[in-house]
Amino acid sequence: MPHTALMNRPAAFLADPPQSPAVTAAYEGDVTSDGYVNNLTRVWCWRPDVLESFQAVRADLLAGSGLSPREVAVMVAATAAARDDAYCALAWGARLAELSDEATAARVLRGADADLSARENALAAWSRQVVRDPNATTESDVQRLRDAGLDDQEIFEATTWIAFRLAFATVNDALGAAPDPQLVEKAPRLVREAVTFGRPVGVHAAAAAGEAV
Repeated sequence: MPHTALMNRPAAFLADPPQSPAVTAAYEGDVTSDGYVNNLTRVWCWRPDVLESFQAVRADLLAGSGLSPREVAVMVAATAAARDDAYCALAWGARLAELSDEATAARVLRGADADLSARENALAAWSRQVVRDPNATTESDVQRLRDAGLDDQEIFEATTWIAFRLAFATVNDALGAAPDPQLVEKAPRLVREAVTFGRPVGVHAAAAAGEAV
């Protein structure tokens, strides 16, 4: 259980946005789905219209895709871990654990892809490669995705999905959105233990650096 002092620290570098019908709707959506308002939603609600549009374009990308929910979760877990993004690693590590098991999810977060399918293994490796240096990819790298069973549309969808996740994580991390204590509590133990990077739970970066709370 997170310490009360941690839970009372600022959840991000920005103040909460002013109330509006759009902000209220976003907060209520979080409460309905998660039982609480996510720290990242408070950040994004400085432009709730952009939040809604970004959610919609991500949904549109996957709606017509041949990528399975488990493949999508593998990609996000691998992307978040390679990006040192604790927030998405916890959320999607937990999601991957639901679709597989917590040991598999923890291995993907640690960069070990044993027991994944050929497609999942290729997608995890591609995710990490795109995070680390998209300019270093080659036609041979793309061919490995084809050899694993992905067609060119799925390769485009996977790459675009990774890019969307990177954009989302960059906003959250740069503006100090800390993983929600509730998110950490709900994550399986092995997933929590694998996430040794990124911002600490509920901790403003200045506080994490040692400033008085």
